[in-house]
Amino acid sequence: MNTDQRMYSDTVVAVDGDVFATMFTLDLGDGEVDREAVERIHGGNFDEWIEAAARSGLFTPQAVAGLVQTWQDNPKSLFDALLVDADEMTHKRYAIIWDALDDADTFKNVEYA
Repeated sequence: MNTDQRMYSDTVVAVDGDVFATMFTLDLGDGEVDREAVERIHGGNFDEWIEAAARSGLFTPQAVAGLVQTWQDNPKSLFDALLVDADEMTHKRYAIIWDALDDADTFKNVEYA
């Protein structure tokens, strides 16, 4: 049976992203913080994670669409999901980058009198 013949089940994945988080955590193998990945997520570029979810065979098209909608509504939800298995220090390093990007966005939107 190939992927196209596989019967999908809406119960394969919780649309809240728990299974996604387990399968697709950020690659933290070398201990380096992937600033570019954080910037892509913060900026709403989820293409690589959408493709990974769609190709995994674990998610129905409806579940993938649900994940995408969640990420579009709240990009930090993908960021948090990818760090769910990270140790506390790694999570803090990534959170610093996220917060800096938030601060930069806030600074760009400040109107001067």
